[in-house]
Amino acid sequence: MFFVGTRKRFCLLIDGHIDLGTCYNQLIPRKVKPLIDSDWDTSLRVLIIIPAYNEEGTILDVATNVISRGYDLVVVNDGSTDSTAALCIEHNIPLLNLANNLGIGGAVQTGYIYAQENRYDIAIQFDADGQHDADSIQALIMAVSGGADVVIGSRFLEKPQDNFQTTTLRRLGIKWLSGVIRLVTGHRIYDVTSGFRAVGKRAIAFFSRNYPQDYPEPEAITIAAKRGLVIEEVPVQMYERQAGVSSIDAISSVYYMIKVTLAILIQGMSRPRRNGGR
Repeated sequence: MFFVGTRKRFCLLIDGHIDLGTCYNQLIPRKVKPLIDSDWDTSLRVLIIIPAYNEEGTILDVATNVISRGYDLVVVNDGSTDSTAALCIEHNIPLLNLANNLGIGGAVQTGYIYAQENRYDIAIQFDADGQHDADSIQALIMAVSGGADVVIGSRFLEKPQDNFQTTTLRRLGIKWLSGVIRLVTGHRIYDVTSGFRAVGKRAIAFFSRNYPQDYPEPEAITIAAKRGLVIEEVPVQMYERQAGVSSIDAISSVYYMIKVTLAILIQGMSRPRRNGGR
């Protein structure tokens, strides 16, 4: 079970799946115009989803940075054992608090369910560790408002000197997964493991029902492509993790590559569905 924000209104986990039901109507009280010059339709309702697991060192800076741009946000606390949730509650940061650790896939899907229930037009996944740049959010929104269903924020389309490129070993792994995805879908996406991504209403509806649970980013691209969703990639700014430790170490990287490769290949063998539906 988990509670939502400071209201502590309880919702159920049923067979490992989140059932929000009618637990809440509104979590985020603010609705302000983004404090940036925009070429996109500002009537679109945009939600920033911040999945967080033991991110007490960065969560306040990340959340306040997003809020300062005028965006709605929700932090999905994925069963943290530190003070991540307490800090959000203390500082009145909108929070979905999961009682158990579901992993990044479950946390992100929780955010998509919330976006679907509250009729947001665009939902954007945004890391809690300080790696993502709030000024790059607008580029993702513009791509979705231009017709894309899924937009990947990429470190590799443009390479400014201060853009964090990750380690050589991880870049090789990303390149491998990019090739596997291209093989099974025909889509060339360079930064397939990027967690900085935006989705429109069709993808929100789909991902709120169907989302990979373990290391989900590359597999999510595959299932979106197989269902005919429009996928684009745009350059964004990224930074090195500001605090905490990555969940993928040297040993788990081997497991990650094998598991994700197999998951992509299995999804690639599934029957294509071109309407973006269930």
